[in-house]
Amino acid sequence: MENKVFKALADPSRRAIFESLTNGEAAVRELTGRFGISQPAISQHLSMLKDAGLVIDRRQGRCAFYRVHPRGMKPLIDWIAHYRAFWTEHADRLEQLLEKMDE
Repeated sequence: MENKVFKALADPSRRAIFESLTNGEAAVRELTGRFGISQPAISQHLSMLKDAGLVIDRRQGRCAFYRVHPRGMKPLIDWIAHYRAFWTEHADRLEQLLEKMDE
């Protein structure tokens, strides 16, 4: 799933749409107006974000409303946490090495 999250957020337009949805739910029509992108392109971007688990939708009549699905960020947060520990450990070792070199 983390590959889908990275792929979905790799595109600048999708990132901008995702960031916009962090401010609250929006209809496809609203997003089309905000970004000056065609409705089919917005729908395609939303489909990738939804497939990655980053957004969820709700239908009301003929309108689709999208909002951020916070749990969708879990694979990304877990990945960052793993490498954060890795780099912290390596930075500590580097600091110790530099201190020894100064002696």
